Formats: sequence, C-alpha cells, structure tokens
Amino acid sequence: MRSFYAAMRRLLHAVLLGLLGAGIVHIAVLLLVPEFSERDAWSRLSMASDLYKMTRLDAEAGGAPVVKSVDPLFYATACRFDLGEGLVRVKAPGHVPFWSVSVYDRSGHNIYSFNDHTATEGVLDAVVLTPAQMIDVRKDLPEDLQGAIFVEAPIEEGIFVIRAFVPDSSWKPIVSRFFEQSSCELQDF
Repeated sequence: MRSFYAAMRRLLHAVLLGLLGAGIVHIAVLLLVPEFSERDAWSRLSMASDLYKMTRLDAEAGGAPVVKSVDPLFYATACRFDLGEGLVRVKAPGHVPFWSVSVYDRSGHNIYSFNDHTATEGVLDAVVLTPAQMIDVRKDLPEDLQGAIFVEAPIEEGIFVIRAFVPDSSWKPIVSRFFEQSSCELQDF
C-alpha cells in the first residue's frame, strides 16, 4: 500500500510539473506572437504603400481598411519611414475639429504622441529624427523648421499615424482633404 501512495505522489508531482511547464510555455508563446507575426501594422502598411507615402487606414478611401479602427468617429492615415536615410517631416495644412499624432517603432510600440493643442496655431508640422540627427539640427536650425514639433525617437524605422475627429458626416470631405494634403517627406540635413 505504501508503494501505491508513493507512486501516486510521484504521478501527481509529474502532472503538476507538466502543467506548470505547459503554462510557462503558453505565456511565452503569447508574449512572442507580436515579434514573429507577419500581419503586424508594419507588414500591412508595406503591402499597401511605400516608405514616405501617406496611406489611409480607414475604409473611407475606398477598399478594405489597412487597420480596423475601434472608433468610427476617427479617420486615420499613416506613413512608414526610415530614419537611417534622414529625418522625416510630416505636414498637414488646414484645420479639422481635432487631430492627434502617434509615432510608433517598427514593432508597434508607441514612442511619442501629441495633438493639435501642442502645435502652433493647431497646424500639423512635425519632424521625426534620431538623437544624433537632433544634435546636428540644433547646431544650425533651418528657418522653415522654426515652428515644427520635433520628435526625437531612438529608432531606425517607424510609423507616423495621424488621426482626425469626424463629428458628423458634413466633416467627412474636410477630413479627407486634410489627409489628401498631408505629406510625409524625407529631409536631408
């Protein structure tokens, strides 16, 4: 009888150890999925457009949305960039009820965010650059960058996303025009 209880105890110990190991492996796999996913935002945007090209993320531009929005009152556009080629300047003339911007690294981690209340007179004019590029720009700041918002990002590649609020259907053409006039350009300095 004693050997039966010892065998059962060893079996229970092995089962618990196996469950614990399976749980650890399961959690590790879930945490690594974003790193190995081929359907992340970078990949979807790269299939939709080239670097430095603004791409509508919502379905309003025609076709299927690149990224599904969780809020139907916001439209969005994005551009991919490579700071290894130089700094990136993003501009959007005109005014909409509200806009916000996020800069993400290639893995989708949010690096920086701001909105129209941060910008000079609510006009979007931003420059994304590395810390080394920022040092060079500070030495001799070009006059046309005087009012720009500088986003110092310790990344090589990233995504710049602009979201605009659409309070009702009468604002749809205005927001669409705001996105059509937006630009994402590589700047040599």
